[in-house]
Amino acid sequence: MEHQNRVFDVIVVGAGIMGSSAAYHLAKCSQNVLLLEQFDFLHQRGSSHGESRTLRLTYPEPYYPGMVHESLDLWEQAQLESGLRVFTETRHLDLGPVENRSLGAVIEVCRAKSMAHQLLDSKQVGELFQQVFDLPENWVGLVTKGGFIKPTKAVSMFQSLAMRRGAILKDNTEVLDIERESRGGGGGGGVRVISTKGMFTSKKCVVTVGAWASRLAKRVSGIELPIRPLHTTVGYWRVRPEFWPEFLPENGFPTFACYDKDYIYGTPMSEFPGLVKIALHGGYACDPDTRECTPDLASLEKVVGPWVRALFRDRVEAEKPALGQACMYSMTPDEDFVIDFFGGDFGKDVVLASGFSGHGFKMAPVVARVVTDLVLKGEAEGVELDYFKMRRFEDNPKGNPKVFEDQVSSYLESN
Repeated sequence: MEHQNRVFDVIVVGAGIMGSSAAYHLAKCSQNVLLLEQFDFLHQRGSSHGESRTLRLTYPEPYYPGMVHESLDLWEQAQLESGLRVFTETRHLDLGPVENRSLGAVIEVCRAKSMAHQLLDSKQVGELFQQVFDLPENWVGLVTKGGFIKPTKAVSMFQSLAMRRGAILKDNTEVLDIERESRGGGGGGGVRVISTKGMFTSKKCVVTVGAWASRLAKRVSGIELPIRPLHTTVGYWRVRPEFWPEFLPENGFPTFACYDKDYIYGTPMSEFPGLVKIALHGGYACDPDTRECTPDLASLEKVVGPWVRALFRDRVEAEKPALGQACMYSMTPDEDFVIDFFGGDFGKDVVLASGFSGHGFKMAPVVARVVTDLVLKGEAEGVELDYFKMRRFEDNPKGNPKVFEDQVSSYLESN
């Protein structure tokens, strides 16, 4: 079959945002790249589809803001090369009770990193955002640079750029196994990728299969990765027509994240007329192959509805979401990424990038840069990779220690 007699420099497995951006960055570095996807390109069965993803610089962990800063530059470079706009800049608002430990950690990281920010009390937040946000008296708001990304358009952009640079893309090609090329003779090293469309050979391999990472890692190398697929629902809530202008990004409405009992986040009214995205960072365990790809509006109504009613009052209809979209997280116990070599028989020839835990999309360009460095140099600078080692769970099943509350809500665990 086509391309099976060719030895590629790198095969990238998985063509979501991480794999597509990695294929582009590798091809940009003059690598002969093959990108494989088990479903149709731009499918909606994983974590890279939909209408928007928030881009925020603020984190309670100090090792993420620098990655987002670099990604901003790389997003701009990709947009200039493609001629497309996938990122819209806005302000970003973090809000919550003044005593919340996660929000406190976010503020401290801002200060330690000398990030431009405004720390406001509840009254000042109301004044800055046209009284749209009605915060309780003991809440504060942190205003920084932010924005949102068009995800499906972004994936398409990176795939197009990769093809321009000479990469070969094949969809509907499920990878069944990855083997050392030296098996069965030859001893020349390299990697064999066995798929439903035949076998492909390369010098190196990058695995970016999202919610399918644990299964493939176990099958390929016997590694037990605690990357758990979660089914999640994004909700869109109806803004009353007289208040539409207040929720538009061009009029100053921000992306936002609320640190309270639940982590609730949202983006401006930009995707559907009269609808604002407000969602809960959470979900329930699922099988990525058999999950029902239907939104759970009832759960959003129960958890997010009261929040919408309290903070937006009569501006937004809080009885129930007007629209929902299903998505999927690839969750690690500590919500940190996994970016590492498979090791073992593969040494540094196979790189895994997964476990992005519902907050990695915006960092896809820097993840791609890091993966490219790991493939070409065996190391990467500018990112604290010790936090992303896959074997961190061997010493502590919970992974990296955290000094603040969990942000993800397993609000549907009983389902």
